[in-house]
Amino acid sequence: MRNAQQEGRTAEERNGSQHNPAWQNPAKTGRPRAWSAIWIWLLALALGAVLIFRASFTADLSAFLPRNPTPEQALLVEQLKDGMVSRLILMGIEGGDADSRAALSKAMAQKLRSGSAFVSVNNGEPVNQEKDQAFFFRNRYLLSPSVTPERFTVDGLRAALTDTLDLLTSSAGMLASEMLPHDPTGEMVELLGRLDAGRQPNKVQGAWASADGKRALLLAQTRALGSDTDGQEKAIGVLRHAFEQARADLAARMPQAKNAQLLMTGPGVFGVNARNTITQEAGTLAAISTGLIICLLLFVYRSPIAVVLGLLPVLSGIVAGVAAVSLGFDVVHAITIGFGTTLVGEAIDYSIYLFIQSERGGDPQTWVKQFWPTIRLGALTSIVGFAALLFSGFPGLAQLGLYSIAGLLAAVCVTRFVLPSLMPRGFAVRDVSHIGVPVQKLLPHAPRLRGIILACAVLACAVLWVKRDGLWHSDLNALSPVSASDQQLDADLRKDIGAPDVRYLVVVKADSTEGVLQATEKISAKLQGLVDKGSLAAFESPSRYLPSMESQRMRLASLPDARELEGRLHEAAQGLPFKIKLMQPFVDSVGALAKAAKDPAALNKILLKPESLRGTSMALATDSLLISNAEGASGLMPLTAPESHVVDAEALRSAIKQAGVDKAYFIDLKTETDKLYRAYLREAIILTACGMLAIAVLLALHLRSVRRLARVLMPLAASILVVAAMLALSGQRMTILHLIGMLLIVAVGSNYALFFDQNIAADSDGKRARASNMKATTLASLILANVTTVIGFGLLGFSSVPVLNAVGQTVGPGVVLALLFAAALTMPKQADQTKSSNGNDHAS
Repeated sequence: MRNAQQEGRTAEERNGSQHNPAWQNPAKTGRPRAWSAIWIWLLALALGAVLIFRASFTADLSAFLPRNPTPEQALLVEQLKDGMVSRLILMGIEGGDADSRAALSKAMAQKLRSGSAFVSVNNGEPVNQEKDQAFFFRNRYLLSPSVTPERFTVDGLRAALTDTLDLLTSSAGMLASEMLPHDPTGEMVELLGRLDAGRQPNKVQGAWASADGKRALLLAQTRALGSDTDGQEKAIGVLRHAFEQARADLAARMPQAKNAQLLMTGPGVFGVNARNTITQEAGTLAAISTGLIICLLLFVYRSPIAVVLGLLPVLSGIVAGVAAVSLGFDVVHAITIGFGTTLVGEAIDYSIYLFIQSERGGDPQTWVKQFWPTIRLGALTSIVGFAALLFSGFPGLAQLGLYSIAGLLAAVCVTRFVLPSLMPRGFAVRDVSHIGVPVQKLLPHAPRLRGIILACAVLACAVLWVKRDGLWHSDLNALSPVSASDQQLDADLRKDIGAPDVRYLVVVKADSTEGVLQATEKISAKLQGLVDKGSLAAFESPSRYLPSMESQRMRLASLPDARELEGRLHEAAQGLPFKIKLMQPFVDSVGALAKAAKDPAALNKILLKPESLRGTSMALATDSLLISNAEGASGLMPLTAPESHVVDAEALRSAIKQAGVDKAYFIDLKTETDKLYRAYLREAIILTACGMLAIAVLLALHLRSVRRLARVLMPLAASILVVAAMLALSGQRMTILHLIGMLLIVAVGSNYALFFDQNIAADSDGKRARASNMKATTLASLILANVTTVIGFGLLGFSSVPVLNAVGQTVGPGVVLALLFAAALTMPKQADQTKSSNGNDHAS
């Protein structure tokens, strides 16, 4: 019977070869290869390379932003990309002694201020103090919010003079006495008090230091945008170089400086470290896995040419994936490349099936006729599963879906239409049937494991049900590669330096800078009430440093002319120990401003504009808080939480609403990012379920048998359940990456199940299945494909980066279980096989 079947197959293959001359082995026929397929492939590779060269790549959070974001979501990503908080770098100098740390801080800051990499570098030194004070003095009546018509009435002047009298006996008495002839109402002192209202760090030797004095502190704002990771990395390099140079310069006279160390933190530092960590670990693990796979294939194939040819589908898939995304989207996201390249790792399996399953030295068309339908169906299940991601409202998932579809389609087409024609004359890999022989002998006993597998699946369901409330990570930090120690350092430095809280922010939008300034003034009045109540510790506003034109005009309009002011001043000073003649400079300056306010030309010269602040600390502040672009202007108002570290969001939104500003938004960065991630995760779960459902529908349409459909799907479902339960039992909460890993299990595992199903045929009554003798070479190809997949994905499980670790932890064990479960759940029981075999022998 077996000999007859073999002869039949041989005749069939011989006939098939005669009808398909383009696929014949040139070693036997001497006929030309399928050059049309080769040229189309080479042309597609060239076109893909051009598209990749012209593509734009990004690593910002735009992939996590929905296509139709809310205003808060759009502002969130805008601030995380290019806002003030994304450009701050906090530094601490530890080690050595207090004197050497302070000296290092000053020397380092001096070097950095002379360069162009930073907008500002602050360490507590009064670098611009004289310029700032001169600016405040010249413009005190434009900057001070206390300048109102009531301020310059008799009662208002008397109250101001009384306050100044009290100041003369306080710690600010020296400044008040110096300013008395020019500013008896105390505008300068009050203005300085408002600008210095924020908590300042302690000082040691004239430089900022932590509360315990063991750490010198610096705060720098990069010129590079937060989304410019390369620019941030260059800025960090400048910081390190400045510190090393300062330490070397001070080492001779301050030996303790040699022991000092520089600490850095901030969004830019995190972004650079994350990119470097991911690149380094991904590169290292990819090199190790690629090396192991190549060594394994060389050992198995005993043919370097076979290894090179086997990598062509993978490389083609990567090129096709990136090119497709560059055509379908404005930019290609780094997340897509990282995940997508991992997904296309399935492509190596196709060449393994081709090389091992083909008859040694035979016609590749035989493999096409016998095995291609199964492999094609397996590839289609993968493509259909990832196609569900195309409907995502998040570009990140949609890009991943398109990348995977294009990559897998290219890989399988290269394997089918190109590789057979690229095989050189006399090409053959070593006979590896001996790998499959032991498995072939064990295969009839595999159905005995069904009870154990069923018990594991039921137990997995129970575990998932019990732990259902903690299965998924709802926090974006789950994907963060920032270590707990780095996060703690960031919190410590922010507490020491009193840096703006990166969590809470009010963002104001308007058509112009003037509109933003007017809006922030209205909101500031309401926020000050929350500060007075203790609901807020402090807040920043661009209008604090640059009042709106409207406010400046109103303040100038509040000033009386010189004669009227002098009369009111005489009346207000009665009974107070002030000599009015000494205040003549005050009368003259106010009178000159009042007169200029009535002349449009003179008024335009007096009013403060952004360029008027150049050379002062206020210019640095407004550069951080006031942003103008082609779409309009934005104002940032960072909020400092009270000692409870919690801001009452409802009270803040109510205060903003009471201010009557239309486009003003309170953003809790942590809450918004978590909310965005939860929406992302929820959609990913739904789309993954839809993808798996589409796979089931595709298989049902092809197999047209409920029994066969169950045989193919049960191993995949059991594998996913067991892997998910294993993650839950280990305390690992699942993320979006684990979902992608589960799709991968289905994509890779469906090939295994379909190969086993291919060996099963239904009896005429459709109620019993019989198994043909599965070839040892086919089993060897499945084993080798499984091992290469485990190597490629399993090593990722050892990564410290959550993005890589999640995929490795899911796919590595998942594909092993998929192969074992497919063998156990697909093969008929031994009694059925024996009965079918006996019947066939009698028939023959």
